[in-house]
Amino acid sequence: MIKKLLTSITFITVFLSTLTVFSQDPEFSQFYANPLYLNPAMAGSNICPRAILNYRNQWPSLSKGYVTYNASYDQYIDKLHGGIGVLVNMDNAGAGILKTLTASLMYAYRLRAGKDLYINLALQGSYYQRTLGWDKLQFGDQIDDQLGFVNPTNEQPPDNTTVGFPDFAAGLALGWKNKLYAGVAVHHLTEPNMAFYSSAESKLPMKITGDLGYNIDLSGGSDFAEDGSDFYLTVAGLYQQQGQFHQVNAGLYVARYPLVIGAWFRHNFENPDAVIALVGLQFDKIKIGYSYDVSLSKLQGNSGGAHEVSFAWQFDCLEKRRKIKAIKCPQF
Repeated sequence: MIKKLLTSITFITVFLSTLTVFSQDPEFSQFYANPLYLNPAMAGSNICPRAILNYRNQWPSLSKGYVTYNASYDQYIDKLHGGIGVLVNMDNAGAGILKTLTASLMYAYRLRAGKDLYINLALQGSYYQRTLGWDKLQFGDQIDDQLGFVNPTNEQPPDNTTVGFPDFAAGLALGWKNKLYAGVAVHHLTEPNMAFYSSAESKLPMKITGDLGYNIDLSGGSDFAEDGSDFYLTVAGLYQQQGQFHQVNAGLYVARYPLVIGAWFRHNFENPDAVIALVGLQFDKIKIGYSYDVSLSKLQGNSGGAHEVSFAWQFDCLEKRRKIKAIKCPQF
């Protein structure tokens, strides 16, 4: 009973406060395995069509954790001189107490800035829908000393248990000689209000993401193979900030076809967050990855970390491929 009461108080504090409330986006440890979620400028970055599925279960040892699903499709279209992408994200927090569904469309214009330098410039439009499971919340005035949560509550229900709003993002990504890659993305440009109460304000703060990496060929060749059968090391970093939240990720990948092994350290400015271990298999058409987060925060030993799975299917190009190279960033 005490555990249920504490859970209820937590959600009341977060969702029902009349003060200004800030929210954060779900995050993925395999962010390169979810490229359109990371940066809309990655739409069409692999040139040929691809479909990607992602699943993340954060803090599975807690009964009311966070489960996130993601599906995307993108491809380069010669006549549009760029890539298009479709992204759908569903986040389930607190065993269904708060659900968020997002659908996005994006276009990334491909610019050849030099012999071996390519730049993608992108815009994204999204629609958000957030649903609060009010009937699943429990309050202190519902407690009977003998029977538990049986009494009706006097808490005021929200004006709306479902809110929807448009949202916009922009991004830039570049690749040089299949070796250097970098990107910057800005999500929630208009910082929309997500409040369930008409008199409250709950902004979705702007999120800024920057990533940078370098591929080192260990196979002795002069360039990376088109079929991905390389032996290489990738060193990469990612920075994110959203509202008062700041985070740095640093890690590396070692890829020897078809195996990829990676390790990351994720650090929130307030505290160390997690060490991430990854293993992946990449073939000509299919890529499968699994990662596990080992918590380093105060939740260590109680949260169960986080499990994440990614699956990607690379299709053949629908039209004759021009001499445009993919932006070669890690697959996971």
